[in-house]
Amino acid sequence: MRARAWFGALALIIGATMPVPVLAQGGPVKVVATFSILADLARSVGGDKVAVTTLVGPDADTHSYQPTPSDAKAVAAADVLVTNGLGLEGWLDRLKGAAGSRARTIVASRGIAALTMEEEADAAGQARPDKAKRVSDPHAWQNLANGQIYVANIVAGLAEVDPANAGFYRQTGKAYNAALAALDRKVKDEIAAVPRTKRRVITTHDAFQYFGKAYGIAFIAPLGISTENEPSAGDIGRLERQIKSERIKALFLENVTNPRLIEQIAKDTGAIVGPPLYSDALSKPGGPAASYAAMFEHNAATLVAGMLMN
Repeated sequence: MRARAWFGALALIIGATMPVPVLAQGGPVKVVATFSILADLARSVGGDKVAVTTLVGPDADTHSYQPTPSDAKAVAAADVLVTNGLGLEGWLDRLKGAAGSRARTIVASRGIAALTMEEEADAAGQARPDKAKRVSDPHAWQNLANGQIYVANIVAGLAEVDPANAGFYRQTGKAYNAALAALDRKVKDEIAAVPRTKRRVITTHDAFQYFGKAYGIAFIAPLGISTENEPSAGDIGRLERQIKSERIKALFLENVTNPRLIEQIAKDTGAIVGPPLYSDALSKPGGPAASYAAMFEHNAATLVAGMLMN
């Protein structure tokens, strides 16, 4: 079924079956987060005052997400919808319209100085240098200073929807941001111990520009901002020549991307594929990146070990 027709049919189903959401007195605030990282931030702020549903779960790709009827029902019933913004959730407006959502929308990236990137792709996601354009890089959470802005926006949104617990949200948000600030200093110290000439890493798509700028690492990727883009043979050839000439040894998969491309690059260049990095999604519970803070700790330690091979 075509996307537009699917959303139209879904709107009829949801409109006929779901009531207009009303904040339950004395009950938890119903929060829907678009992907797992935002869900963890919302739980960290909201504690037992919120019930959080995640649309795009652990190890799943928000760029290529396809809505389900159960997701639309969750959006229809939500009191609060937490989104990233910056063009990440291109499917969200249609989903909200189909669900008839009246939820308070929190744009977690609001107020962040967004970085931009050149996206060279046509409508089908194929590389097209003649179609290059500047777009916002949506991966702003990959800088812990930005993560603190995300938290502040979530605190403000929850306090507005649930003023009876506003003090609780502000207190938990303040404590959480203090922990993120301490982690930010730790990550900077760990990466500063790596010689600057060794701080070069190959990843599968451009999800780490914010991380690189904040912590002083050069990330090189064969894909663009979206995991739906496909690099050309020429792009891959140029990257492989650069890897060989600069003797870059650290190659990393991301948990939301197909391993085939990076494994081929490693085979062609003799570089080593390291443990996965967590870019657009957390790991499943019990994994190495089951929370936002754990994701940063894992990524920093993994990157340091890989860069020291260069």
